[in-house]
Amino acid sequence: MPELLRRLGSGVEPRLAAQGGKPADEASASGASAAFSVAQPDASIIGEGRSALHSAARSAAAEQQRSSGTANLHASQASQPSSAPMVLVDCLTLWLSNVLLAAGEDGEAASRAAMDELAIAVEQYPGPLVIVTNEVGDGIVPEYPLGRLYRDLSGMMNQRIARLCDEVFLVTAGIPVELKQLEYKL
Repeated sequence: MPELLRRLGSGVEPRLAAQGGKPADEASASGASAAFSVAQPDASIIGEGRSALHSAARSAAAEQQRSSGTANLHASQASQPSSAPMVLVDCLTLWLSNVLLAAGEDGEAASRAAMDELAIAVEQYPGPLVIVTNEVGDGIVPEYPLGRLYRDLSGMMNQRIARLCDEVFLVTAGIPVELKQLEYKL
């Protein structure tokens, strides 16, 4: 099952991915390897420097794959034996923003359909996943309808994917806290 990292500026995900999603002692014994799927916008959106810094944080030994959708998870499924590599999916909220804005007036319907496809891809991927998303619901209520829609869709997506994950971490200031251990069981 995948792990979901909800982050507020962490740097934890590349370390966890480089370890194949395992604690450091287990990873060194298993020779863990990783592949990356990054929903990255055009460099003009986030700036060349930040894009380069983000890419440099990835392990040099890891294979990098860039995608704006779930195609890499589906393609990896078809081409990998049962020992599929650990995949780092970074970042779901950026991916959702790209889907929402690309669809224009049909943004909500397109986003919901894409989230359904994402959940299926996550459920069916045969290897370990580290999935990164941002927490967008802790701030002020967005002033504009599109911002409120994005916040609501992000929350729905994060909850849905978190339910599929064995472990869910909230990472603040680089310190991961596993949330499912703290979850109140009804």
